[in-house]
Amino acid sequence: MTRIDLFKQHLQEKRAVKVIAGIDNFDIENIKKVVTSAQNASAIDICAKEEIVKEVRSMTELPLFVSSIKPEELVRAIDLGADAVELGNFDVLYKKGMSFTAEEVLKLAKETIELMGDREYYFSVTIPGEIAISEQIELARELEALGADLIQTEGHYSKDTQSDGVRGLMERAELTISNTIELARNVEIPIMTATGINPTTAPFAFAAGASAIGVGSCINKMDSTISMMATVNSLVEIAEKNAQKTLQLV
Repeated sequence: MTRIDLFKQHLQEKRAVKVIAGIDNFDIENIKKVVTSAQNASAIDICAKEEIVKEVRSMTELPLFVSSIKPEELVRAIDLGADAVELGNFDVLYKKGMSFTAEEVLKLAKETIELMGDREYYFSVTIPGEIAISEQIELARELEALGADLIQTEGHYSKDTQSDGVRGLMERAELTISNTIELARNVEIPIMTATGINPTTAPFAFAAGASAIGVGSCINKMDSTISMMATVNSLVEIAEKNAQKTLQLV
């Protein structure tokens, strides 16, 4: 079984947990802590910086996702040993004033596929949480037709309307979970729910139809590796309970 096969198996069992270090996280010491804490997870997701990809690949056998909005960086990541690429994790980029339309995401997806050529890779694409749900559904269908392997949802970020603290996190989790419900009804490929996912909100994501959860800030903002590991293990336990429930319903 290859590394990515393990992730696929967890997806099929609806218990995949991807730990996200962050598309804009270039702090190698923090990333090392995240990777160390994530050993019981299904995959780790990091930025596309070359030296970080090399370092993380050398320290773990976890399936490795690399996130970027630049197709050429995603191709380079596969050449450096990544198992999968994530076009997106746009969420953190909204804070910098960037935005993405469905047309732009589709164009980037097509460019990525073309540049990949005959390389073997697993392809995940984030659906921007700020576009209308009808556009999200249409984009998801087009990505599925292109051959994308996984769709990742997110919540909308707005500096003008975003609440602070726990309330803001819950608002964004509610939106990404509602997006999960709609997308899961309209495409056959698996859905990963991200943004605002933590041990409190994770069960709702799986109940909404997610095959996986993507968790970032609730882990990588912690100071202690022990605390990080405890949170990851809690999320893995939640995911495993969901898999057991799913198996019972079959």
